[in-house]
Amino acid sequence: MKTECTSRLRFLNPRVLIGFALYAAGLVLAFAPMSSAAAGDAAAAELSTSVPAQATGGTWTATGDLHSAPRADHTATLLPDGKVLVAGGGNDDTNTASAQLYHPEIGRWQRIGNMNHQRRRHTATLLPNGQVLVTGGTPCGDVIGDCPPSPRGSAELYDPITGTWTETGSFDIARWYHTATLLPNGQVLVAGGIAGNPQDPGESLTSAELYDLATGTWRPTGSMSIAHSHHTATLLPSGQVLVAGGYSGSNALSAELYDPATGVWTPTGSLSVGRWDHTATLLPDGQVLVAGGIGNDFNSMASAELYDPATGNWRKTGSMAHERSSHAATLLPNGQVLVAGGEGVCCPFPFWTSAELYNPATGTWVETGSMATGRYLHTATLLPNGQVLVAGGANFPGGILRSAELYTSALHALDAE
Repeated sequence: MKTECTSRLRFLNPRVLIGFALYAAGLVLAFAPMSSAAAGDAAAAELSTSVPAQATGGTWTATGDLHSAPRADHTATLLPDGKVLVAGGGNDDTNTASAQLYHPEIGRWQRIGNMNHQRRRHTATLLPNGQVLVTGGTPCGDVIGDCPPSPRGSAELYDPITGTWTETGSFDIARWYHTATLLPNGQVLVAGGIAGNPQDPGESLTSAELYDLATGTWRPTGSMSIAHSHHTATLLPSGQVLVAGGYSGSNALSAELYDPATGVWTPTGSLSVGRWDHTATLLPDGQVLVAGGIGNDFNSMASAELYDPATGNWRKTGSMAHERSSHAATLLPNGQVLVAGGEGVCCPFPFWTSAELYNPATGTWVETGSMATGRYLHTATLLPNGQVLVAGGANFPGGILRSAELYTSALHALDAE
């Protein structure tokens, strides 16, 4: 176990929390170390598609550091005016209520008003009226300290015009490690999460709730068939929402579809490999790319798979060059997917500086330029100019980070010339 890291980042690593819980219960010694080489060999044997071995164009440049405290496990939301709102997250001592705006035209951050509550592992959703809805999360960071994690039921709205936060209706069930998805009708679907301490997998939720902006209230909707936390939720072109993977005492292979017209969840094809803390990206052709995450041995994975809404099935696609969890994935204007950072395989757990590009046309990954700083639990936001802003996160021995970097693809650089 990453004891040398958890002393500094003790509230940030979900695999450590759940591993401790399973060990304490006498169920399993959850960590099965595997070298990066061994994991890569296993993935290569499993797939006929080759893993990337050659770097391609694309560069990272430093931009302005975050103000005030560093942060990880925060949210980043692109606003209609092109600025990026960063809110909440954890730092070396506690979680924060602070928020700030990134101005792409000058590469600087601006302090703005604090949220009403400290939050980490919350969600942030841009609403049709330009406001941002922040939901749930936890006020505390220490697992064993004076402030054990507990979920929030509150929600609040950020108004970009006034720069202020206003509390709105609260959840029926407080939660964190959940997802929030803007539906075509303007409502927000919140699904799953954890109702208590992440060391107790039994507190993962099946329930879901809908937020109505017109009334500022929440109401229950249909429940999922299986509890999900650390999962992903993706709005499909059909208007349905795909929830995939997650954790609820074991890795979830299952995936489910939510139909806003009926409020009902329907099981769909299962993932090839159970995973949590992965990423899910809607591709231009309507398929969903799921990449990385934590597997059954509590190690990060390099594998990826595609969901086809037309058939309801998953199929394997090319593996990444590196095993990753708590990384970030961003759909680029050219249709490729940029994956950056994340945490690797024990032991020790590396925090990657590397980044990779997925090409949907070939089903393969190619390494691109590396970040200056390795990080996980960061955010990645596509800017209107085609660049990608990566902000904050954590690593060891650096701790929680305040640095930010910009990714410029090779095609973007050529266009700029």
